[in-house]
Amino acid sequence: MQTITQAGPAAGDDFLGHPKGVYVCFFTEMWERFSFYGMKALLLLYLTKYHLFGDKAGLDLLGAYGGLVYCIPVIGGLLADRWLGMRKAVTFGGVLLVLGHIGMAFEGHAATLQAGVAVRDEGALKVMYLSLALIIMGVGFLKPNISTIVGKLYADNDPRRDSGFSLFYAGINLGSLFASLVCGYVGETWGWTYGFGAAGIGMLAGLAMFLWGQKYLHGHAEPADPAALRARVAGLPREGLIYALAVLGVVPVAWLMWAAANGAFALGGEISLALLLMLVVLGAVLLWFAWFTGTRCTQVERQQMIALMALIFMALVFFTLYEQTYGSWVTFTDRLLTKDIVPALVVRDGTPWPWSALSLLLAPLAFFVAARMSDRAPASRAPRALFLAVSALILVLLVRDCVALPQTAGSLTYLGAFFLVALAPLFSALWGWLDARGADPSKPAKSAFGLLLAGLSFIPLALAAQQVGATGAMASVWWLVLAYLILEIGEMCLSPVGLSAVTQLAVPRVVSLMMGTWFLATAFSETLAALLGKLAAIEVPQGEALDIAAAAPKYAHLFWLLTWIGIGCAVAALIAAPLLRRMMHGVK
Repeated sequence: MQTITQAGPAAGDDFLGHPKGVYVCFFTEMWERFSFYGMKALLLLYLTKYHLFGDKAGLDLLGAYGGLVYCIPVIGGLLADRWLGMRKAVTFGGVLLVLGHIGMAFEGHAATLQAGVAVRDEGALKVMYLSLALIIMGVGFLKPNISTIVGKLYADNDPRRDSGFSLFYAGINLGSLFASLVCGYVGETWGWTYGFGAAGIGMLAGLAMFLWGQKYLHGHAEPADPAALRARVAGLPREGLIYALAVLGVVPVAWLMWAAANGAFALGGEISLALLLMLVVLGAVLLWFAWFTGTRCTQVERQQMIALMALIFMALVFFTLYEQTYGSWVTFTDRLLTKDIVPALVVRDGTPWPWSALSLLLAPLAFFVAARMSDRAPASRAPRALFLAVSALILVLLVRDCVALPQTAGSLTYLGAFFLVALAPLFSALWGWLDARGADPSKPAKSAFGLLLAGLSFIPLALAAQQVGATGAMASVWWLVLAYLILEIGEMCLSPVGLSAVTQLAVPRVVSLMMGTWFLATAFSETLAALLGKLAAIEVPQGEALDIAAAAPKYAHLFWLLTWIGIGCAVAALIAAPLLRRMMHGVK
């Protein structure tokens, strides 16, 4: 059954085989993810090294922050569907994100030890909690709606849809790649302020890109009912009231950040208020889902929505495993692994600057110029040649930073995005090649393969931890490289096709809300990942050195546990895949 009715893009609107609006979303999301992941790559290390939080407190805050970042999009998606429209929601979210990242650049004074007790700059921490709350609220308005726009740029059952989402997903991960190499590296070597500040500049550029590219979105992002948006509610225009309530909502979210970091009001010492809030939102979503599918859907729509919810659950499990890359994988790398990929090529003199910072400007600038050239001369090959030439230059700059910069635990998070960007064109071509031969796996089967690979990705790290435990010496960073490669092959199987499925299987009038539900699953994965990561938390007494041989078994136990969770869930998903495919009623 067709779930979205719209005309395809005009022929002259295509660029490199896809609508130009996809590239606008690509670069907007690239900058937004640069700002988000740049901050995230630093956050746990910033808390433990600069403010001297323990592993458990740092993971609690990371889990609460990551969870709420992906929980609030349920609300942002609903507001965009009903009133705001996607353009206004994305713009408002972008403004909040810029303000939040500016606040994160204020680091205050480093914590000190007095009689074995950490004395922290409480004023700086309050600014941090408020800044995190602004980012959470901003992502809530931006994230579900930018993804929904991509789906609207393709006609019904356009065979380019999955490859278009793979391309869009490459933009997400190009931003993540730049974030680790620029923010992750700069924050630990030049200073936390510079790392967080770079993230804020990135978000400002992303907002500018989105506003410039509106003509390529062809009105798909506009409010469905402008009159309803102007209607007065409680004496205020509905649009202004939405913005005011969102800004007021920043205060309680900031308080939740403080509570998570300080272990306040946690049930059993583990269930934070942030997790309780997510449970309430989840309960409300499930009740709405049962009501909507039971009373407002045809039988076909109901089965498609249930199949979509099953895919969302697979995503929850996958990202619970994936989010270890910003938790236990970061601390494991920091403590038990060597850092440099090719030590002989690393620049040792001074503090080198990442050349990737130049790439961040070159990539969107090249599209800006190429798009303008293509608008004037649609048949010309010059725009394509320019864009591909700049892309090749960016690749050279990226490779230089990967091998020449002295890597840190934070900057090595670039490996995930590096493999995703490298794999995206291969998988985009692979799905198209298989589809042409009638052999393209169903979305449920692809998701099951993703779960299997996610579980297998922990085996190299478990073996590395066992090696450290046996020898007492740091293991090679190449174990981490192998783990990321396996994990990201799995992500390419699951995540882009999952985003595409939301726009195809959801009933059109609730597509943004279902996109928010997709991110709600990611919210739970963040908090579950933090809870699991605490199984390997190492609380080193202040002033003492870490015994890596003693720490290694805790990491090995966690990594083997996550291996079997991934494999077990993958087997269950593979068994269910044929039934889910039938419930999709022909949606590819």
